Amino acid sequence: MPYCMSDMNWIPTLYFAQALPFVVVMTVSVVMYKTLGISNTDIALYTSWLYLPWVIKPLWSPIVDLLGTRRRWIWAMQLLIGGGLAGVAMSAQLPDAFRWTLAFFWLLAFNSATHDIAADGFYLLGTNEEQQAFFVGVRTMFYRIATIFGQGLLVMLAGVLQTRTGSLHTAWSIAMGTVAALFIVFGLWHRFVLPRPAADRPGDVHEVPRFVCCCSCCSTGSARRSWSRWSPRSCSTRAPGAAWGSRPPSSASPTARSASSP
Repeated sequence: MPYCMSDMNWIPTLYFAQALPFVVVMTVSVVMYKTLGISNTDIALYTSWLYLPWVIKPLWSPIVDLLGTRRRWIWAMQLLIGGGLAGVAMSAQLPDAFRWTLAFFWLLAFNSATHDIAADGFYLLGTNEEQQAFFVGVRTMFYRIATIFGQGLLVMLAGVLQTRTGSLHTAWSIAMGTVAALFIVFGLWHRFVLPRPAADRPGDVHEVPRFVCCCSCCSTGSARRSWSRWSPRSCSTRAPGAAWGSRPPSSASPTARSASSP
């Protein structure tokens, strides 16, 4: 059997939790603002910028490698996503709901992009090649289920609540609060059920200034010179999925084969 039953305890929920915040921020927010009477111009202008964190997330992905384990980043980000959704739920009933909910959606976008970095890296470290091949369909299925849940069931829940309460603000507040509670459960669940692969270890914190220096030099036109000084220690020795500044595991070990799997 190419997998352990314990893998089913975390891989489906991990990728469900990866997809749902993206759907909420990029799709459900548009529906919510439209039902709340926000103009099409404002919706298009402000919600289009919410996609930015997923575009620029490679800029801080090495920081995720250096500071803490991916396992810790996963459940911590899920708890923060739950807090951000709770913020959306509470601010939806404020007089200036558009401004405050938009701020919390920005927080959700950055937390979700960081969660994506940690989740994909952890998946490579926590599974071997056979497991990754077996779970390709499972990952995709639960990612799509989360998309259907967000675009369909969550919007439908808000509509039913609006009919019963007579208030759009209250309906969206309850709907977002429900998703917030779900992410608190996800964070606590993954805090205990995620495996602890040996390859998932924090990098050298002292590499953070070197990484920042490299990025600064890139912006000033000295990238090649800085990269040649920094990469031998931090880049060329880093196995795919391993932390920046950490030593690569032995090629003979199972964790090395897992970490280097595509």
